[in-house]
Amino acid sequence: MSTASKTRALAQQAVARFEDRSAVIGVWGLGYVGLPLALRFTEAGLKVIGFDIDPVKAQKIKAGKSYINYIPDSAIRTATKAGFTATSDASLTKKCDALIICVPTPLDKHRRPDLSYVVDTAKAMAPHLKRGQLVSLESTTWPGTTEEVVQPIVEAHGLEVGRDLFLAFSPERQDPGNPKFDTRNIPKLVGGVTPDCLAVAQACYAKAVDRVVAVSSTRVAELAKLLENIHRAVNIGLVNEMKIVAERMGIDIFEVIDAAATKPFGFVPYYPGPGLGGHCIPIDPFYLTWKAHEFGVHTRFIELAGEINSAMPEYVVLKLTEGMNAQGRAIKGSRILLLGIAYKKNVDDLRESPSLELLEKLEHLGARVDYSDPHIPAIPPIRRGHFPHKSVKLTAKTVASYDCVLLATAHDAFDYDLIAKHAKLIVDTRGIYRKPRKNVVKA
Repeated sequence: MSTASKTRALAQQAVARFEDRSAVIGVWGLGYVGLPLALRFTEAGLKVIGFDIDPVKAQKIKAGKSYINYIPDSAIRTATKAGFTATSDASLTKKCDALIICVPTPLDKHRRPDLSYVVDTAKAMAPHLKRGQLVSLESTTWPGTTEEVVQPIVEAHGLEVGRDLFLAFSPERQDPGNPKFDTRNIPKLVGGVTPDCLAVAQACYAKAVDRVVAVSSTRVAELAKLLENIHRAVNIGLVNEMKIVAERMGIDIFEVIDAAATKPFGFVPYYPGPGLGGHCIPIDPFYLTWKAHEFGVHTRFIELAGEINSAMPEYVVLKLTEGMNAQGRAIKGSRILLLGIAYKKNVDDLRESPSLELLEKLEHLGARVDYSDPHIPAIPPIRRGHFPHKSVKLTAKTVASYDCVLLATAHDAFDYDLIAKHAKLIVDTRGIYRKPRKNVVKA
């Protein structure tokens, strides 16, 4: 039998294991992407092993507890009863038929791609890989990462991608807290290093996702993911700039957006805010601009949007300063309540939250800053640094005791009527208070 025939037979065997649900799925990284994916594969009837370097996550899963606010404990308990387990033991890699990498891809202090989590994960699993396994990278990254970075690592112990192993890229498309779209009904892009790699990856994801969309290569899938997020970053940059223009003209930008959105074609509404947050939009454009330099391309449009979005926290602080000055108060020595420390409403996700930058800037100016967030009772240790702050309970007395309330994240749990009634000054970055109020400054 030729090498090609042997590879095809190996691929068919792998596909068959996914088809009859006898395959074991290994998910590396049990965060906001990996945990929902692991739960979905379990729900679909496959055995799942979750891998994470944080032992606390494994302990909580074993105890039937969730550490993500929009995933209930009941979902964890149901999954564990169905066989879902979590571990930090990399040697269990050999028991899996598919290994899906869902680890962070942040930026370093120079705003360059930091692939250390991907590299470390690939190196941890590499000694335990066996013939016929699928390795799929889901972490957002620059085009070429799967083949240029991951492939050499997984091949380091003698197995060859396309002959012994199957390697693919399938970008995560999670939207934490979205009640309409979840892991199952969000279409899944898949690109393989070889046609057999693609076929095996398609068979794997088809067991958990309603629609799998195949593309011609891992690079296409990698760039498609970046385009999705850059599209959002650029349009948010545009509307943030429009916000400043509208404010100077005395026009409510939120009314403008609502008016434009009545057009049934050719317009998609995006809304301004205090800056970009989350694990994708503030970071992913820099992955492409960094890689584009290798090809002699200067991504001016993308970088301009990044500059505008990065400047939004400074703009918010300026508007807050103007609002306090109008009331005869200085920032230095004032008490400011920051509403919402998460990067988006109704989630407990702090990653790249502009609220943290606002907190730092205001404290640097001499303000005494507290925050209130029903989803984050205390700020955990994060890459940005250590914050000793704890969430303040929102009451009429609490609100009235602050010189300014800065609305940064519009959680549904906030009582906005109570806030409006008792706050001396509100700086609204989310367009919650549409009608003019004497104590509201829009930012």
